[in-house]
Amino acid sequence: MPDPSLRFAPSQSLAPPAPAPAADRTPSAPAVVDSAVLLQGQQEVTIAHLGQHYRLRVTALGKLILTK
Repeated sequence: MPDPSLRFAPSQSLAPPAPAPAADRTPSAPAVVDSAVLLQGQQEVTIAHLGQHYRLRVTALGKLILTK
């Protein structure tokens, strides 16, 4: 006869909950950072990322260029 202390209540389950169907998942939108916040009135800033430095600069036409 099985040990009664090893029984599970009907609401208990050993299986993890099933993931939501792909159609029900909504990806979060990427954060938006205004370029003025990054540039702080400058025409160029250096961005440090994972030990590398990148230059973000504003062109004469007001476009942004990111270079390594």
